[in-house]
Amino acid sequence: MRIDIITIFPELFTAFLSESLMGRAKEAGMVQAQTHDLRGWTTDKHHVVDDAPFGGGGGMVLMAGPVVSAVEALANGSALATVIIPTARGPLFDQQAADRLAENERLIFVCGHYKGIDERVFEVLRPQRFSLGNYVLTGGELPAMVMIDAIVRRIPGFIGNADSAADDSFAPRDESSVELLLGPPVYTRPAVFRDLSVPKILISGHHAHVDKWRREQAREATRKFRPELYAAAAKSE
Repeated sequence: MRIDIITIFPELFTAFLSESLMGRAKEAGMVQAQTHDLRGWTTDKHHVVDDAPFGGGGGMVLMAGPVVSAVEALANGSALATVIIPTARGPLFDQQAADRLAENERLIFVCGHYKGIDERVFEVLRPQRFSLGNYVLTGGELPAMVMIDAIVRRIPGFIGNADSAADDSFAPRDESSVELLLGPPVYTRPAVFRDLSVPKILISGHHAHVDKWRREQAREATRKFRPELYAAAAKSE
């Protein structure tokens, strides 16, 4: 997968793209991820990318010209390139969206900043829009990182131990499952910590019983912490 990120703060992605699993995936050639400074597509000597909004009001707006030029240059006419812009005017980003986007060969993220992006960018590029929640962030860089992380970890081989992702929150429990459940609680050494013991089933060595316990605990955790997801899962039965 190739991922291009257009931003006016490319340095924010340095550690994110070079550390941990993301860094290893880049070294292994599984993911090609590169940031691009939006100022590289300006035409004035001061490399201006924003201006005051028409109609007045506070804040600055990213201009359409540099953004569209950057996306078109990076896409280079490829129909395979999917453009994504984090925005409050998009649907909530979820695991299903991450799974769907993980099937793409090329993703281009545009990170807005300041007051927002000239609306004509959306009209020209017709990007996919996603929101992380009902709150406002300074720019699109953090949402882009969150989405990229969720997307690339679904690429086969990205997580060395595939079983590790099998019990993730929102991961399908089987091929026919449509439930969106939280993951079960997890434990590690020591077996006893401050008089709190690991559930005996987890050290029983009986894999079938452990799998059953984890499914039950996933449903119970969802019922307790995310009742709206639990209700949706119950309706799907």
